[in-house]
Amino acid sequence: MKRLGVVGWPVAHSRSPAIQNAALRAAGLGDSWRYQLLPVPPELFDETVRALPGLGFRGVNATIPHKAAALALATEATERATAIGAANTLTFDRDGAIHADNTDAPAFTSALAAIVPISGCRAVVMGAGGAARAAVWALLDAGAGEVRVWNRTAARAQQLCTEVGGTPVAETPLVSRFDVIVNATSIGLREGGSLADFPAFAHQQQLMSCRAVVDFVYAERETPLLEAARHAGVPTVDGLELLVGQGALAFELFTGQPAPLEAMQAAVRP
Repeated sequence: MKRLGVVGWPVAHSRSPAIQNAALRAAGLGDSWRYQLLPVPPELFDETVRALPGLGFRGVNATIPHKAAALALATEATERATAIGAANTLTFDRDGAIHADNTDAPAFTSALAAIVPISGCRAVVMGAGGAARAAVWALLDAGAGEVRVWNRTAARAQQLCTEVGGTPVAETPLVSRFDVIVNATSIGLREGGSLADFPAFAHQQQLMSCRAVVDFVYAERETPLLEAARHAGVPTVDGLELLVGQGALAFELFTGQPAPLEAMQAAVRP
């Protein structure tokens, strides 16, 4: 049995096993491949991942809080992952080499470019973790005219911009002056949340001048940010679309086969 998985802490909420196992079945690999959850605390990440090839693993996805550690562990990394400073996909060679890539960034670019031109746009990214790094890099790589980064901890936004690019926002950004709004924080994940949870928003009218809203959060329900954007008539990209997009690219790296997108989408949007 060839094995794959998603390494995170916590990771029980992840939809990746449903998506990837559906893809494996659709590709005719379901009898010989399996994708599973791998809950691993940060202090055991390196030790655990190094042991996985010996247990039959061909690769893993890395999620919170392991994306920076995944890049650091790799023996080889793509230019994209290195520039972002985070990896979400590791593949293992028989000789022991560990290859790192970041599929969050191209998935983000593809989804956003389908609804709005990125070149020359003004964008604000909220957050400073691995997803935010991928979004900032992707926006700059696609020619965005301005990329601002806001985080509750200003020092983290400054560090991201120093390492990846963009300009930190010291105070709460005025979202109405941006074309693209990207939420790469966990705000909106909890039940009962509202748009007021976002320090940058007072009411949904602020979104009306925007051209696109992206929310990396995926949950059982529409997030407050995406709901407000929809009511304001603004096109959106949600976390499930991004999850499937990055998962499809990871599937191809893992198996060498084209990703069965329809099966992957159906696994999260039946």
